[in-house]
Amino acid sequence: MTHTHSEELFRRAQEIIPGGVNSPVRAFRSVGGKPVFIARGQGSHIFDVDGNEYIDYVGSWGPLLLGHRHPAILEALERALSIGTSFGAPTAQEVELAEAICDAVPSIEMVRLVNSGTEATMSAIRVARGFTGRDLIVKFEGCYHGHVDSLLVKAGSGLATLGIADTQGVPKAFCDTTIALPFNSPEAAEAAFRTHGDRIAAVIVEPVVGNMGCVPPLPGYLQFLRDVTHRYGALLILDEVMTGFRVAFGGAQQRYGITPDLTTLGKVIGGGLPVGAYGGRKDIMSKVAPLGPVYQAGTLSGNPLAVAAGLAMLRHLKAHPEIYNQLETRAAALCAAVPAGVTVNRVGAMFTFFFHPGPVTDWESAKVSDTARFGRFFRAMLDRGVYMAPSQFEAAFLSAAHTDEDIGKTVAAAAEAFQQKD
Repeated sequence: MTHTHSEELFRRAQEIIPGGVNSPVRAFRSVGGKPVFIARGQGSHIFDVDGNEYIDYVGSWGPLLLGHRHPAILEALERALSIGTSFGAPTAQEVELAEAICDAVPSIEMVRLVNSGTEATMSAIRVARGFTGRDLIVKFEGCYHGHVDSLLVKAGSGLATLGIADTQGVPKAFCDTTIALPFNSPEAAEAAFRTHGDRIAAVIVEPVVGNMGCVPPLPGYLQFLRDVTHRYGALLILDEVMTGFRVAFGGAQQRYGITPDLTTLGKVIGGGLPVGAYGGRKDIMSKVAPLGPVYQAGTLSGNPLAVAAGLAMLRHLKAHPEIYNQLETRAAALCAAVPAGVTVNRVGAMFTFFFHPGPVTDWESAKVSDTARFGRFFRAMLDRGVYMAPSQFEAAFLSAAHTDEDIGKTVAAAAEAFQQKD
């Protein structure tokens, strides 16, 4: 494959955009080479500016559960464009999307729409502190909850890709409000609560981690977090920005039978447009302005385009529950054959090939993966027309648009790419 136009665009981009990209992982620094610039997408495929075609397993990092340019979403966007793109005032479809979210996720009794997953987690934490009157937040090593100052502590994916543990520009006082613990360790969480229990406002966790690669919870772990937070009067926040409506229609909390106090959402609920949401128990959400004293606002929150796309997505998923069985079947087929020395973690339509014999259950076991070998694998797959996440520490995603033919071609490409030596 040739990438002449992508290389020229990247050269121009580096002159005016930090690193030439608007989100660090896109720079391909952890896998080598230069990024390809995408011209368009259709179904399960994307096409770069040089005319190369790829089977896409990034899917805009998870939102495109139905694939690129799904007809129901395009139709909804066309209707929204005919009336206006933003009003900064309430619209009927905001209410309908909120109702659809609450209907699908029973733990959410009230919900506030925002513009990104970062904004959702930031706001949920503020509400948790306001509700409990406490300051400390527990997070887990390798879990990423957006670029919120106090949560950029051992935050996985992007930071791991860059080889730095934390980020400059965050005051130490912010980090002092965060306790970072190993994921999947009940003992560590119990010890933290024994020491700081009366000061902990909330535990925030990705129920299935996607930002050190796909790492599922060990049996009983999420229920333990539910129990220990309840015991000490803290809130449990499930960050379902990535897992919401992806690993099940009701998210990871439906899949694992857990009822959190607050939930953050994004990605799928926007149907490919920028969106986020946070919600939970009515008594907690009643603290949010203008109903309560915890302030949060956003000019573009609930804008007609994002709401229309998200509502079309959720209605289509509700009308076609068989999509989830299809995703399970095809994802299982894709992940079935890995060579010795490679561990595959998968939950629903999320998966990661770890170049490490495993098991991979936390950040300590994920970070020893052979990132150089992953880089060779990534480049070999790209050369064979398969676009994977350009980092060992990111999850990959299947969409309902992927066909059996796509899976067959990917498995064949992977069989060759796993053997890549240089």
